[in-house]
Amino acid sequence: MKFSVLIAHYNNWNYFQECYQSIKNQTYSDFEIIIVDDCSNDGSYEKLVELSKQDDKIKLFRNSANKKVGYTKRRCVEEASGDICGFVDPDDRIVANALEDVMDAYKNNADIISTYSKIKLIDEFSQEKGEFNLTKKIKNNHKTFFNINFEVAHFFTFKKEIYDQTEGINPKLIISEDQDLYMKLYEKGDFYFINSFQYLYRIHDKGVSQNKNKTKQQKENWHNVLLETCNRRGIHKLFGRKVNEIEYLPKFIFEKENTFWKKLKRRFL
Repeated sequence: MKFSVLIAHYNNWNYFQECYQSIKNQTYSDFEIIIVDDCSNDGSYEKLVELSKQDDKIKLFRNSANKKVGYTKRRCVEEASGDICGFVDPDDRIVANALEDVMDAYKNNADIISTYSKIKLIDEFSQEKGEFNLTKKIKNNHKTFFNINFEVAHFFTFKKEIYDQTEGINPKLIISEDQDLYMKLYEKGDFYFINSFQYLYRIHDKGVSQNKNKTKQQKENWHNVLLETCNRRGIHKLFGRKVNEIEYLPKFIFEKENTFWKKLKRRFL
């Protein structure tokens, strides 16, 4: 099986060099690197062009204008030719056996459609800063699973043939595009948790998803992802409230899912 490593790139050459090297170091060799550049303006696209001339695994594309992350990641999948796909952000890294472990999981579990794993955190200097401790094994086929506690995250991979059965990543999203992908695929089949560290997630001041001062549009993105998820699943009420009357679904669901009793119940499951 062929793996497509998907990279949505924008003005990230310095960190990307580490990302690229981590991909080149993989113990699994049957892969391609799909890079879609979202009109970088710092000279990094020109450097990517030169790199792609030296590495035939790289397939480089560029948007006609700056389209933001939803559009760019959607195009990454559309340009991929692999059986299995997985996003790696250009400022992050994967461990050397990540692709091999993923492919083994698919070979040994024929019914799964996606995998995800544990995450180590690194700083801007690539020093380890602990782990992201919310990731854990989830139950499949639960109508009201919304990944509100971020149990599912990187390194997330999926069967392309199953992705093609969905509407695909919403190209209008500027944030929460990963949650949009997770929710749409969760409705199509089983997720498999690889209980090891495959992904190194970089914490730095330019990380969009790390910005705590979310704009109105960014908040609307996550709300709309959850609202559309409810609509697809035929969910009209949550915790006794009509879904279309809830002002901000992320906050509402998080609070309901994280009461003292809910947390206690999860702890012993």
